[in-house]
Amino acid sequence: MSISAIDAILGPEQPQAPTDSTPDDAEALDAYSRAVTGVAERLSPSVGNLRVSRRVRGGRLLDGGGSSVVITPDGFMLTSAHVVARTDGTGRASFVDGRELDFELIGADALSDLAVLRADARDLVPAGLGDAERLRVGQLVVAIGNPHGFAGSVTAGVVSALGRSLPTRSGANVRVVDNVIQTDAALNPGNSGGALADGRGHVVGINTAVAGVGLGLAVPINSATRQIIAALMTEGRFRRAYVGIAGGPRPLPPRLARELSQSSGVEVVEVVADSPAEDAGLRAEDLIVAIDGAPIVSVDELHRLMVSDAIGRTLRVTLIREGRRHEVELVPAELEG
Repeated sequence: MSISAIDAILGPEQPQAPTDSTPDDAEALDAYSRAVTGVAERLSPSVGNLRVSRRVRGGRLLDGGGSSVVITPDGFMLTSAHVVARTDGTGRASFVDGRELDFELIGADALSDLAVLRADARDLVPAGLGDAERLRVGQLVVAIGNPHGFAGSVTAGVVSALGRSLPTRSGANVRVVDNVIQTDAALNPGNSGGALADGRGHVVGINTAVAGVGLGLAVPINSATRQIIAALMTEGRFRRAYVGIAGGPRPLPPRLARELSQSSGVEVVEVVADSPAEDAGLRAEDLIVAIDGAPIVSVDELHRLMVSDAIGRTLRVTLIREGRRHEVELVPAELEG
């Protein structure tokens, strides 16, 4: 049995093999390299490497780490809420210029997996925030963070998918983060809280999870998360409305689907005792199809309406009960914890 090297079979001496790289190939490689290095040079000074102490079972403290993104010169930084969970809210951030700064937790929102920190500095280099709504599948993205403690690591890849959902939990409350970015840029423990940037160096996501080899997830920077970030910076928390139902999507009967010009609604599976939903008279098996005239076709759409503006405000809920349309008035309360 004889073994031949691959280059002996597919080398340039083959009749159909190119004798050298074409100019287009070289230009494409150079353009890719320029894009990645440009993003790295622009953003690396804005990415902090975090060291925290996390309390675990038995009362012990374990050293942990993560990443952060500077968003203002006076020390405000973004990270993932789970990076600073179960800590005393303090730690140290180091930067590529050699500085090490103390930071404190300003506010965290576990249901979006975002947190705002503030470092003791006035001259940090802020990153520019982009808009994840403009991303396209296949677009170049660059991740910068602190994987396995290797500070300032840069990986590149593409947007693999958009519109993914990420379940999150805070105590007994469960919520789904919408429009999560999926990327094949290598993410590892320690990347959490770091930047996911587009080819222009604008931060379009905060790296949050590794779902598998070549499958990383990032919380998007968009209009919804900008509201959360602003609230964390100013108030230290993000207020959400609460109605007190468990529900799920349910297709509408054909006649109702034609009448309402929508294919589904949210079926009430359970009503929590002493909740705004119970006070409004909602029942199990009710099918919610609209709130204040806006169609409700999924639980995610219902979640999107449960923002601080809805707290204490009377909402007109259109529902289907026993085949008939009804309207009830619902006044959401503030979600605690």
